[in-house]
Amino acid sequence: MTSARRSTSHRRIRGARKPVIAGLAATAALVGAWYATAGASTTAASGLTPTTSTVTLAAKFPYLTAGYNNSREWTRTATAAAPDGTLRLAWPASDGIHVTPLTAAGKRAGADTVVKGAKEVGGLVAHNDGFALLTRVSDTNKWKETAAAIVRYTNGKKTFQTKLTGTSTNDTSPTLDGQLTWNGAKYGAYFVVHGAGGFADGHFGDKMQYISAKGKKTSGGWSWGCSHNEGIALYPEKTGAFTSLCFDDWRSGLFVSTGIGAPDNAPVVQREQCWAGYCGGTFAGRTGDLVKSATGRYATAFASRGAASAKKNPDDSSGRGWTVTPQTGTHQVAVAFLKNRNTPAAGKAIRLSSTKGTEHVNVRLAPYGKDRLLLSWESIKNAKCKAGTCTGTFAGTHLRLIDWNGKFQSADKVVDTRITGDIAVQKDGTLTWASVPVKPSYASALTGASPTTKTLKITRLTP
Repeated sequence: MTSARRSTSHRRIRGARKPVIAGLAATAALVGAWYATAGASTTAASGLTPTTSTVTLAAKFPYLTAGYNNSREWTRTATAAAPDGTLRLAWPASDGIHVTPLTAAGKRAGADTVVKGAKEVGGLVAHNDGFALLTRVSDTNKWKETAAAIVRYTNGKKTFQTKLTGTSTNDTSPTLDGQLTWNGAKYGAYFVVHGAGGFADGHFGDKMQYISAKGKKTSGGWSWGCSHNEGIALYPEKTGAFTSLCFDDWRSGLFVSTGIGAPDNAPVVQREQCWAGYCGGTFAGRTGDLVKSATGRYATAFASRGAASAKKNPDDSSGRGWTVTPQTGTHQVAVAFLKNRNTPAAGKAIRLSSTKGTEHVNVRLAPYGKDRLLLSWESIKNAKCKAGTCTGTFAGTHLRLIDWNGKFQSADKVVDTRITGDIAVQKDGTLTWASVPVKPSYASALTGASPTTKTLKITRLTP
């Protein structure tokens, strides 16, 4: 593993960070050009008809989170499928993280398990006898911040809790923006860290840690990678390094970080203007979906402004910094492919929307049957954008099918459901996710406390 070189000191905050250079000449070389496809329509699609049920919650769930520039984001939930077909649903409340057991049909199957003191849903793995949760717990450190931890419950009882940051490694995790995956033998946890001593003191990067089935840290991974990491995706492999992606704000774009952290030569998937706030919402809630095909290719989807031009930042003495001029003022829906766990596919990210005055957020991707992908996003029309984030009028949650070449396989369908986090893929291919039964509002930034709900809608879609 090669660690990323130390970048100029900066603290991770949920506010916009301005680029050192405002723009580049229009004559600069084009980088990250998109291959054009038909824009998304709003005609009805055959099929793609989800079914829903309601789960009553045992506590109040604060369902909005203030993102960069206090932009409105869904508070992350995670729905995961166990090998026996049952489901687990994780969501935060004031008394900790609740994990609700569900039947394969999405109905409540028992009382919640409450992980007391836990602060964030950073990833969830469902087992037949319980679950494993990536979360944050209290810790003692120079920043007075939380530590990343994986917590395992078996038959309703905590069987281990392993801290993944601490004084011995000079790091904390005040926000995870993470992923937790399981390959049948070990867990992979990928999450944001804050340096608390050593060479990275005061900096933000990311960390990849493997953990055994019994909660012991194992070899592999890295202690310091993308800096800052503005979006994480992770796929569990049966052998070798788990496939991973990161949005790096210093190198400015989406990169393959599989097995190597994020050194300067990490393969580029897409250059983006990636300063905090500008690209901080490209992956929904800064966590992305990474889908693997039967032939070993990978797909991810994100909200993108593209790159009209990009070059090294001459004012950055580290040599790592890039300055990117975006192609569009609003984020559009894009999909990108990898030909294997280490290498982007030939060509660039494919643009799947082209509505200049519409902002696209909460972009999700999931496998749909044997050879198609379900793409979802929320649109905000009449968008007014500043410092990389936009306000406007909510214009629907969209579902659409694409193939593994990025071509549409269905019409656009607007549905009366939302996606508030990770999507579970069940044994028969059914996709199940949680949503909040409210109509979103993107008319203004989120100020003050989040509204709460005591119900969640469970949505199921069978190919």
